[in-house]
Amino acid sequence: MNQELVTQFPVTDRVREAMGVSLRGVEELIPQEDWLRKLAKSEATRVPLRIKLGLDPTAPDIHVGHTVVLNKMRQLQDLGHTVIFLIGDFTTMIGDPSGRNTTRPPLSREQIEANAETYKAQAFKVLDPAKTELRYNSEWSDPLGARGMIQLAAKYTVARMMERNDFDQRYKAGTPISIHEFLYPLMQGYDSVALKSDLELGGTDQKFNLLMGRHLQAEYGQEPQCILTMPLLEGLDGVEKMSKSKNNYIGITEDANTMFAKVLSISDELMWKWFTLLSFRSEAEIAKLKAEVGGGRNPKDAKVMLAKEITTRFHSAQAADAAEQDFANRSKGGIPDDIPDVKLSGAPLGIAQLLKQANLAPSTSEANRLIDGGGVRVDSSAVSDKALKLNAGTYVVQVGKRKFARVTLA
Repeated sequence: MNQELVTQFPVTDRVREAMGVSLRGVEELIPQEDWLRKLAKSEATRVPLRIKLGLDPTAPDIHVGHTVVLNKMRQLQDLGHTVIFLIGDFTTMIGDPSGRNTTRPPLSREQIEANAETYKAQAFKVLDPAKTELRYNSEWSDPLGARGMIQLAAKYTVARMMERNDFDQRYKAGTPISIHEFLYPLMQGYDSVALKSDLELGGTDQKFNLLMGRHLQAEYGQEPQCILTMPLLEGLDGVEKMSKSKNNYIGITEDANTMFAKVLSISDELMWKWFTLLSFRSEAEIAKLKAEVGGGRNPKDAKVMLAKEITTRFHSAQAADAAEQDFANRSKGGIPDDIPDVKLSGAPLGIAQLLKQANLAPSTSEANRLIDGGGVRVDSSAVSDKALKLNAGTYVVQVGKRKFARVTLA
């Protein structure tokens, strides 16, 4: 770092602590030296930094994978900085092309508004609403108008836009790219100009859009924001990123018993990444716990701690305790530590056929008998419908009291 900046804004222990919090679990922090300078300036001047996270309300609810960046926001909020939860009600009408091989279908204004209300309620299960600046990007995007949009578009080139992997791949494949999709990163970048943000957070798939904010802030004479990307969280299967379409997710509005059981279903290896990205325990606490498990402590102890923390966050401590007891009552100690992983194809697959192919029942007729007897559970929920078909996804399937399998269905 530039020695003059160090002299003007000293890097104190509090600044180093804030830098450590910033770097926990991150994929990239760009540029780190600028962020350290911003932290030092904030500490010296007692002026909080402006930290922005934008989410487009494209679906009615969110899952714990979405809360990875919200957790980071909360950590920075607890350091005293101003966090801005930005609802992309304008950008949703364009549709984010990140990672897409087709144009997103548009949502109606009514759908966007309904989803936005749900997003607010769910985000405030992680963020402190009293210390959060809630904004909508239609505030400045609607007044921009056609003239302003043309002036904004003049600040970036087509050649630079085509450097995006998704645009480049679609162009080479002959897949259509609509002109309005070029507007999305421009409008997201303009959000940073309007909010004068010091730091913008996002998933690794958002890097191009986040860098656009830096570029446009410089174009408008502002100090460019830093960007912080968080890894995408693997879902219950430990392979694919958490996604509703892959059915490997935990919705933050799911009931406490289901949430608790789903956390316990993840592998011991994945558990440590979840601790880093989802837990509010210190890194020292997590390292101590991991060392204890490495020294012989049952990994299920750690997993129960994680399940209770997550369930408490989205419900309550009482609900988490009740979920733990319910799980113990129904499965006599819960899911074993070493249940087999089974991969099947043919989704959607009937439950009886699944039990047979996963070697949880010798035949489909025996599987149906087990279902009739109430001895089959999927993700801790009893199965009573023999006609049930399971879509692609990952499920913890239990037969009787002792037979378990983590089934990934494709």
